[in-house]
Amino acid sequence: MVQQLLVGLLFVGAVGYLGRILYQSFKAKSTGCASGCGKCGAIDLNKIEAQIRKNEKF
Repeated sequence: MVQQLLVGLLFVGAVGYLGRILYQSFKAKSTGCASGCGKCGAIDLNKIEAQIRKNEKF
């Protein structure tokens, strides 16, 4: 009985995790990107340049 309960809880957790990932893939973020991953669209070149300059000092 305890084993079945643990397996059931793991299954429900896995389904919930996959459901959350699926939901986030369809939920568009404020960047305007359709996938909502946040990797495209809002690239701040000034921030990247400042980080490169900071790393060059070392």
